[in-house]
Amino acid sequence: MNEKNGLFKKAVNQAAYLKLGFYGDAGSGKTYTSALVAIGLSKLIKSEKPIFFMDSETGSDYLLPLFKENGIELQVAKSMAFQDLFEAIDIVEKDGSILIIDSISHYWDELVESYKKKKNLKRLFVHHWGELKPTWKEYQKKFVASKLHIILCGRSGDVWSDVADTDGVLELKKTGTKMRVEKETAYDPSLLVEMTKDLKVSGHGWTHRAWVEKDRFNIMNFETFEDPKFEDFLPHIEQLNLGGEHFALDTERNSQDMFEKGNTGAEYYKKREQTLEKIKNEINLMLPGQDAKTKTDRILLTKEIFGTHSWSEICEMDVATLMNGLTDIETKHSKLSDGDKKEPAEKKVKK
Repeated sequence: MNEKNGLFKKAVNQAAYLKLGFYGDAGSGKTYTSALVAIGLSKLIKSEKPIFFMDSETGSDYLLPLFKENGIELQVAKSMAFQDLFEAIDIVEKDGSILIIDSISHYWDELVESYKKKKNLKRLFVHHWGELKPTWKEYQKKFVASKLHIILCGRSGDVWSDVADTDGVLELKKTGTKMRVEKETAYDPSLLVEMTKDLKVSGHGWTHRAWVEKDRFNIMNFETFEDPKFEDFLPHIEQLNLGGEHFALDTERNSQDMFEKGNTGAEYYKKREQTLEKIKNEINLMLPGQDAKTKTDRILLTKEIFGTHSWSEICEMDVATLMNGLTDIETKHSKLSDGDKKEPAEKKVKK
């Protein structure tokens, strides 16, 4: 097959570095397990370099005996500043081969708080996230593309969803857990593991349990281990092209030439704000009034169209999704105006 098309090439394994994420509640063992994996990986690749640790929780202090026991030097930076995390990847890529980040949740929180203080803000609106998220994405690019083994730890956050009870009434309930950080960050690790503190299978005593949530090689998905060790994660690590070429993404390529001169990001966000305003107005025109039933109908309509009744979530949707939703609302409004007396919002959620 002709490969001289300038874009496609014959596929080879270019994932040469471990990108591992642990998340869990306090005491779930994520920091200790990260250290075990880092030490085991250092021995596997026969590294003579120190292991580096970006520490926002002082956890490195308690791991010193473990590193000394294994004869490995630990270099630590105790900081919660996102700027330091951003710079750390460049430093460790030059001077080391393995970096532990604990906790990634703190660096996201610090970036948000620093932005608010710099801008003298008490709360953030959609256009503010338009500045914050691209800044965070620069770190995400470094994480994925760096020629560096990175093990990051994150705190656990709850996932809430509307769940219908036996009478069909929707209630907001906790339905799962996720890494508490900018929502797209959990997609970056090639191996993502949830850590929990549970009773042992025997029923006597407690254990740290690792649940493999995502393995991109698809050989460890949904496996679980009690008191996990480095060897438990070897099936994934052995699939990496260790010592070979690492190439994640071509970050130099972009789509700027597709846009006409003067079409800026500011115009995009202006278009989104205008569309959000039209959506609000169209819903109010379709369902005017402040009585309890009308308010409920507006909530149900919003959820039917956008899959959520959270206005803040809708505000983060892209313009194309918002435009499609506006068209659906306008169509429903038109049918009502033509005499269609159906319920304006059906009590079901679009998948």
